[in-house]
Amino acid sequence: VQLQASGGGLVQAGGSLTLSCVASGRTFSSYAAGWFRQAPGKEREFVAAISWGGSRTYYADSVKGRFTISRDNAKNTVFLQMNSLKPEDTAVYYCAADPYLDSNYVTRPSEYDDWGQGTQVTVSS
Repeated sequence: VQLQASGGGLVQAGGSLTLSCVASGRTFSSYAAGWFRQAPGKEREFVAAISWGGSRTYYADSVKGRFTISRDNAKNTVFLQMNSLKPEDTAVYYCAADPYLDSNYVTRPSEYDDWGQGTQVTVSS
């Protein structure tokens, strides 16, 4: 699938943003999806993932309780609702998808075949 991420921007600490990732080209409802982020000088890190049907979600400890991943398969879209944002959340956020994602390895970027182009999130203190 082709993925297009959007919704990034500049927000003050404590604020909220919602990222969207729209898929095209294949039956997105059969793909698991995830969000990763990469800050300057750092490796890409896992943020959240969701199963193809939306019944299972996974979160990095650093965002648990603040971020929520969801999906609307009728609209081929995955969302990342980000609340209580912190300056350390500043990064480029990428959405990713894979039709055969093993739930044991959702945190591994190498497990995802398809990637979006990234959207910048900047949180000011």
